[in-house]
Amino acid sequence: MATAVFDPSVASPRKTRRQRSHNPPAPPPRPWVGALATTVAVIALVWVVVLGISSETSKELGLPGGVTTFIGSMTGLVGMYLALVQVVIVARIPALERILGQDGMLRWHRWLGPWPISLLAAHAVFITIGYAQASRTGFWHEIGKLVDSYPDLLAATVGLGLMVAIGIASIRAIRNRMRRETWWVLHLYMYLALALSFAHVIVLGPSFVGHPVVRIVWSVIWAATAGTVLLYRVALPVARSTRYGLRVVEVKREAPGVTSVICSGHRLERLAVSGGQFFAWRFLTKGLWWQAHPYSISALPQPPYLRLTVKAIGDHSSAVSKLRRGTRVAIEGPYGAVTVNARRHEKVVLFAGGIGITSLRSLLEDLPRQSQPIVIMRASSEDQLVLRDEVAELVRHRRGVVHELVGPRKSLGSARTMLQRLVPDLLQRDLYVCGPPGMIEDVIDAAAQLGVEKSAIHYEVYSW
Repeated sequence: MATAVFDPSVASPRKTRRQRSHNPPAPPPRPWVGALATTVAVIALVWVVVLGISSETSKELGLPGGVTTFIGSMTGLVGMYLALVQVVIVARIPALERILGQDGMLRWHRWLGPWPISLLAAHAVFITIGYAQASRTGFWHEIGKLVDSYPDLLAATVGLGLMVAIGIASIRAIRNRMRRETWWVLHLYMYLALALSFAHVIVLGPSFVGHPVVRIVWSVIWAATAGTVLLYRVALPVARSTRYGLRVVEVKREAPGVTSVICSGHRLERLAVSGGQFFAWRFLTKGLWWQAHPYSISALPQPPYLRLTVKAIGDHSSAVSKLRRGTRVAIEGPYGAVTVNARRHEKVVLFAGGIGITSLRSLLEDLPRQSQPIVIMRASSEDQLVLRDEVAELVRHRRGVVHELVGPRKSLGSARTMLQRLVPDLLQRDLYVCGPPGMIEDVIDAAAQLGVEKSAIHYEVYSW
């Protein structure tokens, strides 16, 4: 694997334009799609509430346990709807992902997360109390009676238990103690939990019993949600991976603990990807085939080659340096909204911490000559200035400047001090940030304090 097959010198302005004529950029974001999706989701939520209210009669509400059962029914309907919305949010629908990026989608997913679980738990409690009041029995006795009499309820109870367990595991203090692989497997059980809940909702839900049209509509909603997940999380990645047929052709050491993997494939000139984006990479070899991890492309494609650069941090990233030539590679993506499409100003400043330079390095190739980029590369030691020569060449062709800041974090000063000293025209530039989450937060806060508009700050945290 000593022969270099990927030539960084291709990334000159003239050659980049020629390359771009064959390798299309990712489609630009269309904000109206997000507005439309939000409007549809809100209208559907209102429809769910109206449907639940209209299915009850004053006579039913006046019976023993009627009001309590009605509350249980409403919390169940809204909770289940929000759970389906939460699934759709992380289905990686390209038109939505290009607007918010994966980081933004995950933030929405986390914000929404406690609501469906809390509502569905409330549903179970209120329904049980309502039935207990109707039959004049105790709460615990009614639980045993419901589970024993209605088999679908047993499956739903298991499903609710799984949701609650996932919700508890989502608490930051607990999540941070988990390996990423454990978290990923645990979240797969959410799909099982929703599937277990489906039968009892359709068969026993007060809003569905005696309402065949409503039952059909909700069945279509469930099928559409499942179809969306299967299309964008399974079918599309499989089709894309099959089409491009990526294989590892070279593994190159860039710095201590940092490795570039160069893949070769078919028809890569048709792969629509922009600088700054990433793929979820699945290396089809023992121990790695079952999990996909997000890694940025560290250069635009040079058909038939595609390169990623990885720092050994966890088990997966450490194993990347040991990949063998010929290993098959499956990809999901490209993902990411931190591209030139997000730019508001002609000039930019790129702030990279450590391995974060890989994403910004590919972004540099997409920047026009007049962008005059200021690149700040921060690293704990000089040998961690990854791809520094490539970055310097790209910046030189775009009439910019590179600042290399090496040393302990405290000795380099605050992010605010760095920006004030190195970027005198900061307010006339867009700021792109990539690196460890703590560093990104510091730089964003510093930029906001200095008066940079929120719309001119671009970042993405590859968290889970």
